[in-house]
Amino acid sequence: MSDQIKLHVQSIINDLNNGYEGWGTVNEYDEPEDAFKYLDGVLDINWVLNSDRTLKGARLLVAFGGPNIWIDTVKGTVEGAWWGDSYTDTYNTDSEFANELDEALETLYAC
Repeated sequence: MSDQIKLHVQSIINDLNNGYEGWGTVNEYDEPEDAFKYLDGVLDINWVLNSDRTLKGARLLVAFGGPNIWIDTVKGTVEGAWWGDSYTDTYNTDSEFANELDEALETLYAC
């Protein structure tokens, strides 16, 4: 397993557990740095639905092309893969930022 993949996955887990750098502040345009701002950088969202089409969670592609990194909010994992190497680890789904991210996804899905 590549140490690069592991480090990248652990960096994203740190953001999910503690909030990304600047989270909870206001940027130079008076916009909040929140979970919606984090979602601005997401490359793709795969919605995971229950049989009644209510939102169960999502898979968020946050890095692509080397390595590919997915946040899976259903499993509470961050998955990284590059060529034949892969690394998956869990994040704290009860952290303040993870909860804010789930709420932002619910709002986005309802649009």
